[in-house]
Amino acid sequence: MELGRVGLVCVAALLLLGLAAAATPREFDPYRVLGVGRGSSQADIKKAYKRLAREWHPDKNKDPGAEDKFIQISKAYEILSNEEKRANFDRFGHAEGSQGYSQHQHFYEGFYFDESFFHFPFNSERRDSSDEKYLLHFSHYINEIVPDSFKKPYLIKIISEACFSCMHIEPVWREVAQELEVLGVGIGVVHSGYELHLAHHLGAHSIPSILGLINGKITFFHNTVIPENLKHFVENLLPGNLVEKITDKNYISFLSNWKKENKPHVLLFDHMPVVPLLYKLTAFAYREYFSFGYVYVGLRGTEELSRQYNINVYTPTIMVFKENINKPADVVQARDMKKQLIDDFLSQNKFLMVARLTNQQLFQELCPVKKSHRQRKQCVVLLTGEGDQFAEAYETFLLFAVANTKDTLKFVHIYTNRQPEFADALMLEEKYQGKSAVVILERRNNAGKVAYKTLEDPWKGSSEDNFILLDLLDQLRTDPGFLSSETVLADLNDELAPMFLIRWFYSTLDYISDCLNSLFHTNWREMMPLLSLLFSALFILFGTVIVQAFSDSSDTRDSPPSEKEEAATKTKNNTSFSKESNSRIPKKGFVDVTELTDINYNSNLVRLRPGHMNVVLILSNSTKTILLQKFAQEVYTFTGSRSLHFSFLSLDKHREWLEYLLEFAQDAAPIPNQYDKHFLERDYTGYVLALNGHKKYFCLFKPHRAGDEGGTLALGEDYESSLHTEARGKASCSPGSRSIKSKLHKLSFWMEHLLEGSLQRFYIPSWPALD
Repeated sequence: MELGRVGLVCVAALLLLGLAAAATPREFDPYRVLGVGRGSSQADIKKAYKRLAREWHPDKNKDPGAEDKFIQISKAYEILSNEEKRANFDRFGHAEGSQGYSQHQHFYEGFYFDESFFHFPFNSERRDSSDEKYLLHFSHYINEIVPDSFKKPYLIKIISEACFSCMHIEPVWREVAQELEVLGVGIGVVHSGYELHLAHHLGAHSIPSILGLINGKITFFHNTVIPENLKHFVENLLPGNLVEKITDKNYISFLSNWKKENKPHVLLFDHMPVVPLLYKLTAFAYREYFSFGYVYVGLRGTEELSRQYNINVYTPTIMVFKENINKPADVVQARDMKKQLIDDFLSQNKFLMVARLTNQQLFQELCPVKKSHRQRKQCVVLLTGEGDQFAEAYETFLLFAVANTKDTLKFVHIYTNRQPEFADALMLEEKYQGKSAVVILERRNNAGKVAYKTLEDPWKGSSEDNFILLDLLDQLRTDPGFLSSETVLADLNDELAPMFLIRWFYSTLDYISDCLNSLFHTNWREMMPLLSLLFSALFILFGTVIVQAFSDSSDTRDSPPSEKEEAATKTKNNTSFSKESNSRIPKKGFVDVTELTDINYNSNLVRLRPGHMNVVLILSNSTKTILLQKFAQEVYTFTGSRSLHFSFLSLDKHREWLEYLLEFAQDAAPIPNQYDKHFLERDYTGYVLALNGHKKYFCLFKPHRAGDEGGTLALGEDYESSLHTEARGKASCSPGSRSIKSKLHKLSFWMEHLLEGSLQRFYIPSWPALD
């Protein structure tokens, strides 16, 4: 019997051990998760992490377990990318070191059980499911959340495992998060167990922590966690001047500011005495496009305003006003005003009917670069001035815009005195000086290149002008090549930007505020590196002052320098100053053009990498300056391509090489001028060759004939006079220099066809030597 009892006890013990072993979860092995060995380098670990992260990212992988798998991958990379954590894991089996088991496992009489065996509520796998969709990772926070905080505020909670306080605030957090998210507040949750780096970056020194993020700045919540305090905290994050209170006394002045602020104005009518949080969040998100006013319809002093616009005092109403303050441009009413409804309504009314171009960003939004033939959008620009003498031209242009507004056509205006470079590029003729002009343009690329057509006569707003403009718009719709002129526009000045001193003052205030906030809420242990750096800089500065003081005292004992030495020193300083002033930074339009010689011939042509081409300009010593300037203007917009190189070839040195190459092109040689004294020497100046060194072919651009649309430029007396004029230093002003410049007319069109691959190619057996 005793043996039987002993046997039963042993069997029971073995069963208990088996149950304990079955209950114990499999160890988390970061090497196994990433699929790398223990001797793998950091480069291998990083490569494996990127591959698995792309494969299991929840946004791309719809597998139900993709999110858990992605969290495991992130946790494994966090351990293996940190040398200290990796060493602790290799030694103890946990990244936390020898105390790793104390956080998750409990010992009972020689057995230990993981918390998952008892299903404790603070286990990582039993976290509240409402937090899962709000979890933030460091890269996601830096690349997406921080930029998005300039459009809406974020409320972020930092939690960890085995946190009873986190469990205590969970019901309140869940209720507030659901309510604020509907209004447009961003919600985020940071789990310090998986994102310790992000928790430290946010400055969390206790768990749980709640913070707000707006405009990239962090503010911590220091109050009792109840719904009212959290909502009040989010509301205080927003600027105080987002929504202006409107009554019968100030609504006309508020709506009349559309011209000064250059944006529509929005009136929100509601029966709530305080501006609802939804309206404040909307005003913050669209503050760059609208000015917002709030009308409390139950307040005495708003009766005239309600009658003026026929407002239903029992239904929330939103009105958008543009150039006409007597009639709203658009209206929306709803008993239950939702965020999506407001967003859709405002997105359709972001600009005035004829907005004024005040900065480059607005120009890019109203006149985007065409991406395809179907997405072409043109802008009709009124170039006018300020003052009463231009008011009639603007009013008639506004009426025309209201009657002819389309999705593919935007009407804008610009003040020529505030944007002189923009106006000078489009108003080339003197007849437009002091008058208004209308230009139809289409942006071709982000470098400023546009195709345009200017109305022949200044814009007066007459019925004849309306008919002419309407006819041009009809032609543009049927003929895409109607915009024949091209130019490069400089970036617009920011007219509404504050002065430098004001910007500097506000930047200084923000910096001082951030420093004080960091001083009161930052851990002193984290401040030690900054303090050490500060004291080191002060010590170096103090030492420099002491050394300088001793050196100055020793210099006073020496004899003063002679007058000749002082004169030599001044001359040397003046010379160095003149050299520095001459070496200026290249302005916009600078193109790096190198001469093609026998030294760089192999590297720049014969051994040119596959897919690369060298665009070579043919010139002579007498036409070098003029042609290089025109060449740089024509090819500047194509310098962004890394596959293009630009060079020039001297015709005086390498005429035989060029004539040998042109033998492979049909009718490439120009017609010689029989009245020229150099009748046998054909003029190749202005020719441009696109040389593909790898595939041994070239494309040819022949100079533009003056007064014609194609062919070779005729040279005669103008050409001779240009050479003599250039020698006297006045080539840029002579008719001969203009004829030389016209050789490269429409070179930019030829470059476009070159990039498209539609030009004729002339193949050669091998590249000749450049002697």
